[in-house]
Amino acid sequence: MASLSSRLILNTRLDATSYEDACDRIAAWATAKQSCYIVAANVHVVMTGYWQRSFQQVVNQAALVTPDGMPLVIGLRLLGIKRQTRVYGPDLMLAWCERAAQMGMPIYLYGGTASMLDTLQHKLEQHFPGLTIAGTHAPPFRPLTPDEEILDRDRIHASGAPVVFVGLGCPKQEEWMARQQDKLQAVMIGVGAAFSFHSGEVSQAPRWMMAWGLEWLYRLLMEPNRLWQRYLVNNPAFLMLFGWQLLQSWRSRSTAAYRSKSQPQR
Repeated sequence: MASLSSRLILNTRLDATSYEDACDRIAAWATAKQSCYIVAANVHVVMTGYWQRSFQQVVNQAALVTPDGMPLVIGLRLLGIKRQTRVYGPDLMLAWCERAAQMGMPIYLYGGTASMLDTLQHKLEQHFPGLTIAGTHAPPFRPLTPDEEILDRDRIHASGAPVVFVGLGCPKQEEWMARQQDKLQAVMIGVGAAFSFHSGEVSQAPRWMMAWGLEWLYRLLMEPNRLWQRYLVNNPAFLMLFGWQLLQSWRSRSTAAYRSKSQPQR
């Protein structure tokens, strides 16, 4: 398997990958019973890391960080990964469910609410014949005690599932996965709102809006009270900060190119 090519966007690592590549890596890690986690990073994840460096370290220590949002896809292209495409958490979940059904590899669903998980399990099993969902659990929304985290790990281990989808939302899900590394023998995949989308509890943006990078606008209109700060504060801040990063990068390259041309020929 080829090594990952990565770039830093505001000091958060983003990996050059695709749905097929990500699923190949998940399959290899799950087969090897490797304890690791995957972050689907959007602007919210990057900006949370920018403001909270401890969270940025959590993201940068992931086995794989996919470009979940179109601004980050465009950012990777501007930083030299010309053919990068979006690897969106909810779609990665579906891609792996299809692969898991083919491989006969069970999955576990962790997050959301009990009613959401019941609906989600039914829909996934209908859509992917042969998919085994070995277990589900909806933890309380408050912080877990150490004993509760141990109990949850024991549940997952008892299920035998080597892949766990984690739908707790950012930054809670990334921090939970980081705490379980080397304790939970499974590949953990943080998928954000995927449980809400695939269960039908929350409407997804139309695909044309996703393609144009306008999913944020759709979600803001659907949930303004919850999401206004994420999009109306974080998005403009990201554009300004990443614009400055690009300017610095281009200036450094221009200076290096000028110095190279100025060197006397031997």
